[in-house]
Amino acid sequence: MMIWIQLAILILLILVGARMKGVGLGVMGAVGLLIFALGFGLKPTSPPIDVMLIILSVVTAAAALQAAGGMDYMVSIAEKILRKNPNHITWLGPLVTYSFTLVAGTAHIIYSLLPIIAEVATKKRVRPERPLSISVIAAHMAITASPISAATVALTALLAPKGFELTDILIVAIPATIIGVLAGAFVAGRQGKDLMSDPEFLERLKDPEFVKLLDGEPSGEHVEKVFSAESKRSVYVFLLAVLSVVIFAAIPSLRPSFLTDGKMQPIRMVEMIELLMLSAAAAIVFVAKIPATKVSQTSIFRSGGEAVVCIFGVAWMSDTYLQAHMPFFETHLSAFVTDHPWTFAIALFVMSILLFSQAATVRALMPLGIALGIPGPALIAMFPAVNGDFVIPSYPTLVAAMGFDRTGTTRIGRFLVNHSFTPPGLTTVTVTIAVGFLIATILL
Repeated sequence: MMIWIQLAILILLILVGARMKGVGLGVMGAVGLLIFALGFGLKPTSPPIDVMLIILSVVTAAAALQAAGGMDYMVSIAEKILRKNPNHITWLGPLVTYSFTLVAGTAHIIYSLLPIIAEVATKKRVRPERPLSISVIAAHMAITASPISAATVALTALLAPKGFELTDILIVAIPATIIGVLAGAFVAGRQGKDLMSDPEFLERLKDPEFVKLLDGEPSGEHVEKVFSAESKRSVYVFLLAVLSVVIFAAIPSLRPSFLTDGKMQPIRMVEMIELLMLSAAAAIVFVAKIPATKVSQTSIFRSGGEAVVCIFGVAWMSDTYLQAHMPFFETHLSAFVTDHPWTFAIALFVMSILLFSQAATVRALMPLGIALGIPGPALIAMFPAVNGDFVIPSYPTLVAAMGFDRTGTTRIGRFLVNHSFTPPGLTTVTVTIAVGFLIATILL
């Protein structure tokens, strides 16, 4: 009976924290852990220090890139691609947002891309709901394929003791998520009526003010931004750091080795990522000639700080609960989940809906999957299931996409969950996991 009371408390505090947003999950997680320790006598486990420090180092590098103007320069490149190919916006939009999130490690980079996607689609009279919905989903999926995202480094830290490296995750996640995104784009391209056949849109076109607002600047008047050499150099430094992470993960012999337990062992990828990312931040500060204080003032650094606090609290609370009742879970769930590992993907998906964070979901639930004996390749294949944060349409990227669609086609349905992002989102996640299992079976 006590295990279910504690589970109810855990879920309640997660829901309250999610509604608070910001550092809400983290502080409510700490409250939950305090209740478990003082009220139920549960011994707190070790806090997720490795994951928190990796996230902090990656966020620092990305924030330095933003402070140097490198993020804006990357967005300008994407803008050129999208404006030159308006007829294929439903396919190009998600591929661009996917690529940029893959490199940057955060979906927050797409806020500058969404209005461009919406504008290009509208001027071409493509239903904006189609490219906007799948572009947001693609960015979320790329988080679980990026070598420097908080979610990927969290999974890397958890699977390292089992003999699985970052490259094992990437060789499955990258092709699987790309195929999933393409499947989602196919579904998104068939959502709703064509814009010029939509009665509601045609009625709005009768208003001259709406037409003027819709088309905005006349074609050809777009002014191209000019970026400094320092901004461009910051991008090169950041990309080199990301590439270095992948190379050191793929070739462990390149990492410095030290005598550990009587034999030479290469430095862990956890420390390697931290060193590379913090060094990249330092290099960006120097090559871009920006004050170091400017880095901590960026929106990326602020969001990253919130992510660290959230994982600190909620992962610590969840891990304490799971470890305290691990014998119960092993007795009642181990055999079934081992025989049907795909069912664990459902648990990951549902938890991600509650947590609104891929990294927090990984840190909260993946330890249970490992403890239950689910094979590493299966856990890697199911990794993209943590992208359920689109189900409740209150995530910032979803809200932004709806706001940038001046036609009103990207919207929330009558029953809340039947919104514009649901069909491409469910399709993308399902196809990605299926393809992930196939690839993992062959390669791992």
